[in-house]
Amino acid sequence: MTIPDPYGSGRDAVQPPPPGFTAAPAVPAGYGYGQYPAVPVPLGMYVDQRSGLLLPNGTELAGVGRRIGAWFLTIPLAIVTLGVGYIIWGLIAWGNGQTPALQVLGMRAWRPETNRVAGFWFMALREIPGRIINHLFGIFTLLTSFVLFVAGKEHKALHDWLAGTVVLHDPDKVLAS
Repeated sequence: MTIPDPYGSGRDAVQPPPPGFTAAPAVPAGYGYGQYPAVPVPLGMYVDQRSGLLLPNGTELAGVGRRIGAWFLTIPLAIVTLGVGYIIWGLIAWGNGQTPALQVLGMRAWRPETNRVAGFWFMALREIPGRIINHLFGIFTLLTSFVLFVAGKEHKALHDWLAGTVVLHDPDKVLAS
């Protein structure tokens, strides 16, 4: 057992274990709950402590409330743009890693695998097959997606898992191309 020197001499006192006990084994480096391996973080990035993801400075993982708000915002946006306008807007926004609702709320889909904003084809994968899978078995897959989204530390719904994306809140438009 090591007892720190209260006077700051730099020499800690090591005491033998009490009689009948053996010394505890050394603790391996990096052992412990909630600790992430010590790896160099690239310039302009940080490690989000809740999710363990490497994210760009000036962004944060989008919260549950903000994501639910985007889901509900989709309905009036589709109505106001008469559906066709929403589809055209969506096809344009996918190139920036956004949907119309994500764009209005200042969010973007991010691919942690590549440390880049999701491009057009990953957004197409996320939105077309991802949404079909979300609705495939009705309420069962919708609830599964919702539970994964709310309970997961990365807040990923089924369509996010399919495309390998997470949604970031980007209030300062750091990720704008």
